[in-house]
Amino acid sequence: MIRDRDLIAALTETVRRFVRERLMPAEAQVENDNAIPQGLIDEMREMGLFGMSIPESYGGLGLTMEEEVLVALELGYTSPAFRSVIGTNNGIGAQGIIIDGTDAQKSHWLPRMASGEVIGSFALTEPDVGSDAASVKTTAVLDEDTYVLNGTKRYITNAPVADVFTVMARTGDTGAAGVSAFIVPSNSPGLSLGPIDKKMGQRGTRTCDVIFDNCRVPADALIGGRESQGFKTAMKVLNRGRLHIAAVCAGTAQRLCDESIAFAKSRVQFGKPIAEHQLIQAMLADSATETFAGRSMVLEAARMFDAGERIIQQAASAKLFCSEMVGRVADRAVQIHGGAGYMQAYPVEHFYRDVRLFRLYEGTSQIQQLIIAREMLNA
Repeated sequence: MIRDRDLIAALTETVRRFVRERLMPAEAQVENDNAIPQGLIDEMREMGLFGMSIPESYGGLGLTMEEEVLVALELGYTSPAFRSVIGTNNGIGAQGIIIDGTDAQKSHWLPRMASGEVIGSFALTEPDVGSDAASVKTTAVLDEDTYVLNGTKRYITNAPVADVFTVMARTGDTGAAGVSAFIVPSNSPGLSLGPIDKKMGQRGTRTCDVIFDNCRVPADALIGGRESQGFKTAMKVLNRGRLHIAAVCAGTAQRLCDESIAFAKSRVQFGKPIAEHQLIQAMLADSATETFAGRSMVLEAARMFDAGERIIQQAASAKLFCSEMVGRVADRAVQIHGGAGYMQAYPVEHFYRDVRLFRLYEGTSQIQQLIIAREMLNA
């Protein structure tokens, strides 16, 4: 749902210019330094991008799902690291508080997250827990007026720069019913970080282990003030997160199409630009078609989300298709570039590595398939 088309058109145009004029020129620096320049983070704060999905009553932009998707499509046009640094504040790092937090939790954290003063992170995955999210082993034991957390979280996005974590920990019996959600500031006693992970791609997106060793937080850190609601909270935020990532994938696919077109027009072989060769045209056509399909799918699912419809299957379908699709588009982009596509001097090289992660986080492709099939069979 788009509430004010002129306003959203102005916002997306502003983001589009910011991406092309400020972020794209910094891609090589981010790739080399494995870090986003602080000045660009400050600019994103000033634009309100840290609070896109946070309600206006708490200082955010309060975008609807369709509006957020339109912005995510623009942000997907550049290196994923730029989107990732604001992603947790708009997604899993804040949505649990928005949906299930107490009034006090919302008032304390959401305005600071919307402004970008606080960077949030979501700590669910563990060394032995990934797709089976209901099996978390990190524990939280109530000791008078504090909870004591023990355990290790792995591959946690933005952990090295996070000010606060939404942590899933076990307070009860095995299974989903025993999982609770906590708001844990990064300076909490007993919380430490592991070394920054060295990854295949998405350089500039920092991840590392988060370690809880008798980490104490006040009892009011429990999201919603009730135990055993954490898994339910996590499930509530997944549809929005999956649609956001699907939109980013479609935006990246468009960038790869544009890079491929520009190269194909300039590269001459057999006496003419390779864009005039039909086999190159076939790859371009396939990539354009799939990009259009992904964009259309995620926008339709976003409209259904805003209309209050049940979209578990549609969100999983969009995430599955778009994350797999952008991998195929990236592969064709490298192929069209030939040997140049394997060289770091061309953007398609790092995008080829970057997009591989989209098929893993926010639920692997195989998990999306299981969700889709379950929804179909239970209809």
